[in-house]
Amino acid sequence: MLPEMEPAKLLIVDDLPENLLALDALIRSEDIEVFKAGSGEDALELLLRHEFALAILDVQMPGMDGFQLAEMMRGAERTRHIPIVFVSAAGRELNYAFKGYESGAVDFLYKPLDPMAVRSKVNVFVELYRQRKTLRLQLSALERSRHEQEVLLGELRQTQVELQHAVRMRDDFMSMVSHELKTPLNTLILEVQLRRLYLDRGNLGAFEPDRLRGMVEKDERQVRALIRLIDDMLDVSRIRTGKLSIRPDLIDLAALANKVADNFEAQMAQAGYVVRREISGPVMGYWDEFRIEQVVANLLTNAMRYGRQKPVTIRVKPGDASVLLQVEDQGIGISESDQARIFSQFERVGSPDKVAGLGLGLFIAKQIVRAHGGNITVRSCLGEGSLFCVELPLQQAVAMPENGRALHSRLA
Repeated sequence: MLPEMEPAKLLIVDDLPENLLALDALIRSEDIEVFKAGSGEDALELLLRHEFALAILDVQMPGMDGFQLAEMMRGAERTRHIPIVFVSAAGRELNYAFKGYESGAVDFLYKPLDPMAVRSKVNVFVELYRQRKTLRLQLSALERSRHEQEVLLGELRQTQVELQHAVRMRDDFMSMVSHELKTPLNTLILEVQLRRLYLDRGNLGAFEPDRLRGMVEKDERQVRALIRLIDDMLDVSRIRTGKLSIRPDLIDLAALANKVADNFEAQMAQAGYVVRREISGPVMGYWDEFRIEQVVANLLTNAMRYGRQKPVTIRVKPGDASVLLQVEDQGIGISESDQARIFSQFERVGSPDKVAGLGLGLFIAKQIVRAHGGNITVRSCLGEGSLFCVELPLQQAVAMPENGRALHSRLA
């Protein structure tokens, strides 16, 4: 919808005040606003401040006459399109009309003026001005609409790309989940079927204590793998909805890192890895023990998947205001382009068919570290291994409420 038109502005220029008043009274109306100038200089000042639909200029004026003013108007970009009507009391024999048209006038009037002719000509030029202005506004509105449509089309295309990517991610995710869940489940099913076969055949020797202990340990590993997959999926859901809970408490990060390394030692040894520790402690701070344990476990799991059975090192290095937790492997390494995406959901280095996991471990680790006010980075080159660095701010207790849980604030 176009805005309502303001009154059209008309400029009349004459060195005689009585002529200005008479012409003003003749052409003024509700939809016309008249501006009067007693000289060419005054007219130029008004032309710089207003947009006029028509300029009516007296030819004979002291100083700058009407012709000179018209030439200056035609020489300026701002005023060259304003229609000019000349008014003169001189006789037709002076050929002023010809000179006026040469100066760019659209009409020439002789005094005494015919009121009806003047009003008619003014109305024509005002109507033409309004039509031009309406057309400009319409063109401007069309241009804005075209730009908005282009922006909207771009957003729709981007949304389409994102939706297609989301559909691919969903399909890939469902495929990965199916594959990852089947592996431990198939192992459990085969173990159960084998034991039932032993029982049906009365082969109770298969359940001697040592062999039974091995069966149970194998079952526990598969169950833990299933629980880990389910926990990862639940954590992603919590992160998306902003419900990932962080419950800081005073813990020793060095002891926690040693505990996680202990838990992984047998599994990594079985996979051909040696875990080296460079941990000095204690390193006390306020963190969520369960969540930081997840971070360390995810980094060690990642090292075990890509470490090419070479030694893996875990470090805890305390500083003045923060502590550095590092896990370093000597495996396949990560290209610079892949380093930008490995902390995203469902992203894995290498062929998805050859690498276990859902591609959620590093994503979850990053969200946990960020929730603690920390940062996680990676330094790596292809074929030279990877160094994952977690920096966590040290925090100290400032009060001890009745329930015994320490309130805390970050050190500056």
